[in-house]
Amino acid sequence: MRLSFALCLLCLYSSSPLRAADKPNVVLIVIDDLGPRDLGCYGSTFYKTPNIDRAAKEGVRFTDAYAACPVCSPTRASILTGRYPQRAGITDWIPGRKDAPDQRLNRPEIRNELPLEETTIAKMLQQNGYATALIGKWHLGGKGFEPEKHGFDVNIAGDETGTPRSYFAPFENKLGKMPGLENAKEGEYLTDRLAAEAEGFIENHKDKPFFLYLPHYGVHTPLKAPQALVDKYKGAPAHGKQSNPVYAAMVESMDAAVGRVLKKLDDLKLSDNTLVIFTSDNGGLATLEGMPFAPTINSPLREGKGYLYEGGVRVPLVVKWPGKVKPGTMDQVACSIDFFDTILEATGTKKPANLKTDGVSLLRTITSGEPLTSRAIYWHYPHYANQGGRPGGAVRSGDYKLVEYYEDGRRELFDVRKDLSESRNLVNDAPATMKELAAALDSWRKEVGAKMPTPNPDYRPNPPDKDGVITMPARTAIVKGVMLRFEPLPHKNTLGFWVNKDDSAVFDFTVEKSGAFAVEVLQGCGKGSGGAEVELAVGDEKVVFTVKDTGGFQNFETRAVGTIQIEMAGRYTMTVRAKTKPGVAVMDLRQIVLRPAK
Repeated sequence: MRLSFALCLLCLYSSSPLRAADKPNVVLIVIDDLGPRDLGCYGSTFYKTPNIDRAAKEGVRFTDAYAACPVCSPTRASILTGRYPQRAGITDWIPGRKDAPDQRLNRPEIRNELPLEETTIAKMLQQNGYATALIGKWHLGGKGFEPEKHGFDVNIAGDETGTPRSYFAPFENKLGKMPGLENAKEGEYLTDRLAAEAEGFIENHKDKPFFLYLPHYGVHTPLKAPQALVDKYKGAPAHGKQSNPVYAAMVESMDAAVGRVLKKLDDLKLSDNTLVIFTSDNGGLATLEGMPFAPTINSPLREGKGYLYEGGVRVPLVVKWPGKVKPGTMDQVACSIDFFDTILEATGTKKPANLKTDGVSLLRTITSGEPLTSRAIYWHYPHYANQGGRPGGAVRSGDYKLVEYYEDGRRELFDVRKDLSESRNLVNDAPATMKELAAALDSWRKEVGAKMPTPNPDYRPNPPDKDGVITMPARTAIVKGVMLRFEPLPHKNTLGFWVNKDDSAVFDFTVEKSGAFAVEVLQGCGKGSGGAEVELAVGDEKVVFTVKDTGGFQNFETRAVGTIQIEMAGRYTMTVRAKTKPGVAVMDLRQIVLRPAK
């Protein structure tokens, strides 16, 4: 019976075009910076998301869904076109982070808009008789590249900016007003206003097929929410756990807004004929970015927005379509590039023969539970992220994921099915798999025309301050070896996982005035794990010190460990390596400081 239903459904959607009465509506909801662990249905016990949790129970919840990029604009391009964003020349948020002297590499040029020659899902559905609307964030181009130029009949709140002009009405700043929101009631919260606009669009188009693209600005910074909601989340926030009350209020507001849209579909008896897709554009923001506390944490996923690890690219994905979608949890690998083909097939919209997309339709999988054909998913992020991520690429094929860094070619291989937190690098355990995935990643980059970063001719790392003091934070180190890594989350902010004696770290720094320098380290070490001998070397100059047990790897202590002599101004490299490792790990290292000796 189930098989017959699935076959009938597929036959229905393979015929094109469908009659207007048969065409399903589509609501595509994209939340900005929402981590997969920010929802109750994905394991959060802090955030309150009853409406999305209910949708996940009634529909399909994907456990292994990915964004095409760890930041917003490229993923949004992939959602609308079904293509890797590299093909459109969009590899960073628009307009992107400018190059800086302390970067080894300069970024490649990016497009500051989605090219008009790109075919969007809105254009395709518009041509198939659908009313189309974008209500929310656009961030894919300004004048001449507005949503209306890409197939949207209605544009409310969408402009070139990546953050709202204001979270409270009037929705404007010195650059102007958000389009379509000029008459909002004073003090109205943006997430609520967008929900109301979405309800209005659905009401006005209930008698014809419609496509509603609803990319909320929340829960992106700046963190702003109605105070009454913030007050519900008692207690002070703490690093290392979901505890930020303002972010929690933003999540709750977002969930309520989603609930309003779903209720409107129910009230108008449209739910059974509406495909609803809910997702995010990248992982949750887990670093500070000038704030006293990070918005969220994606644990057990590693890191967050701006990183190619799972916390940066794995996203929530819930698909709801009563009577069509088979409820349950789906562990198939899905990606934002898949929505285009999925929606086309669901709506009976014929794809032009000359249009190449990179995704696959998920329709058969979500309706019958049939597994997807095995494939690889790729990422290319040739930029330094605001969150600290470095230029690199990645590929997931089967259970394995390879991460490759462009600064020095270092590679990391993980079994993300067994090792969700990407804690064990398998490059030495599975060298054949590593080489196979590296070759596939390189071939894919060439096929999509991915632009690579180039060496920075003005590279000036870790320069001295006005007093000649040189500070080398852990985040500036290049790690060598297998397990050592920089841990950027605010409760860590250290070189950690120093469990292999042969792993090492390299710091580049700039000297403007030669002479003797006193060397200080800010190190931590777990109880009973001290005693390792560590060497700091700059050319022939070396300092050896014994790691001190500080009572905890995150209990950092500043220690003067020796003096080095530097004969002339210029750029230098310090190598940090363990000579012995008697404990569980060598140490945690937060920074090294060189002070001109008096």
